[in-house]
Amino acid sequence: MTNGLPDPRIPAGPLTDAWRRTREGLPLISPLRKGQMDVLVVGTGLAGASAAATLAQQGYRVTVLSFHDSPRRAHSVAAQGGINAARSVAVDGDSVSRLFADTLRGGDFRAREAGCQRLAEISSSIIDQCVAQGVPFA
Repeated sequence: MTNGLPDPRIPAGPLTDAWRRTREGLPLISPLRKGQMDVLVVGTGLAGASAAATLAQQGYRVTVLSFHDSPRRAHSVAAQGGINAARSVAVDGDSVSRLFADTLRGGDFRAREAGCQRLAEISSSIIDQCVAQGVPFA
């Protein structure tokens, strides 16, 4: 950590434990301070909008910055096949490793493997959170 912010570099060590080790090293924020903290979320795609909504629900003062004139024009609409998850009940051979491989392939192997691995691991929870926040799925 530098200046109280997470280190953007990929942590050393086994990939499977990287997020747990990073998370355990982060300082906790007092619930009393949440309302005093301003958070800037850059981007209004699925990740940015979800982060902004979640942080606002937790009491943070959130400002969202969008490149486009409307947040609805974010690039998430261009995702190749929507959103996928490795659910606990496997359908069509779903698994964390398959979602990881599909995500890397879908991004022309340009994505960070650590990020793709983490996404695949928590994909089911992400879908559950989107449903709870009212994201419409076709």
